[in-house]
Amino acid sequence: MTDQAGHTGQKSAAGHPTGSRQEWLAARLRLLESEKELTRRSDEVARLRRQLPWVPVEKEYRFSTDGGEASLADLFGGRSQLLVYHFMLGPGYESGCPSCSAIADGFNGFAVHLENHDVGLVAVSRARIDQIQAYKRRMGWTFRWASSHSSDFNYDFNTSFTEEQQRSGSTQYNYAPRDMRAALEAAQPGPHAAMAGTDQATFLREAPGMSAFALQDGTVYHTYSTYARGLDALWGMYQWLDRAPLGRNEDGPWFRHHDRY
Repeated sequence: MTDQAGHTGQKSAAGHPTGSRQEWLAARLRLLESEKELTRRSDEVARLRRQLPWVPVEKEYRFSTDGGEASLADLFGGRSQLLVYHFMLGPGYESGCPSCSAIADGFNGFAVHLENHDVGLVAVSRARIDQIQAYKRRMGWTFRWASSHSSDFNYDFNTSFTEEQQRSGSTQYNYAPRDMRAALEAAQPGPHAAMAGTDQATFLREAPGMSAFALQDGTVYHTYSTYARGLDALWGMYQWLDRAPLGRNEDGPWFRHHDRY
C-alpha cells in the first residue's frame, strides 16, 4: 500500500520513507511542478522589485576604503549599479558576525562577474578601516569593503542602532518595530556574539542587510533594501543545504568562522 505521496510505507534506518525508482520519479515530477511554480513566482517578484521607485540619496556619506576616502558615488567604481552588503562588524567587535562571514565567503568568487556586468559589490561596516583590513587578511578575502565609521550610512539604512535606541526599544528593522530590550538582559551573550568577541548589547547594535543603488547623470538613487530572511537567497551555503537530504537540519547555531573549524 502506498500513501498519498506515493511512498510504500517502508522507511530507511534514519526513519525516512523509501520507495522504488518508479515511485521516486513520480514524486519527483510532482515536486518539479511546484519548483517551476516557485521559479515563475520568483521571476515575478524580481520584476516587481525592479519596478520600485528610485529615491535620490541627498545626504553626503563619506567612507574609508583601501584607496582612501570615498563618497557613495565613488563606491560604484565606474559602474552604474551598486550592491552593498551591510556587514555586522562594529567598532566593539573582535571578529565579524559568523552569519555575515558565512555569506561573505562567497563574495570573492562572484564579485568579479558582477563587476564585469556593470554592477559593483562592496561590503560596508561601522568598524574602522584598519579593523576591516585585518579581518579581511585573516579570512583570506579580497572583495571591496568600506568603513562607514564616520558617517550615518548604516544608521540611515537601518542596520546600526545607538545605545539610546536599544534602551528605549524604539529601533526599526526589516520594516517593522524591533524591541531588543529583552535580548539585552540575557545573562550571557548569544553564541554569535561570543564568536564575534563582544557582549550582547554591542553585538546587537549592528544588523545584517543589503541595499542596492543606481547612478545616473551624477545622481545616486536608492532602489532596494532587504534584511533578515530576505538575505537567505544571497547565502550560498543555505541554497545547497536546502537541496541536501536532511535540509538545513539545525536546531541552533552550528557554523562558525571558516578558519575556526
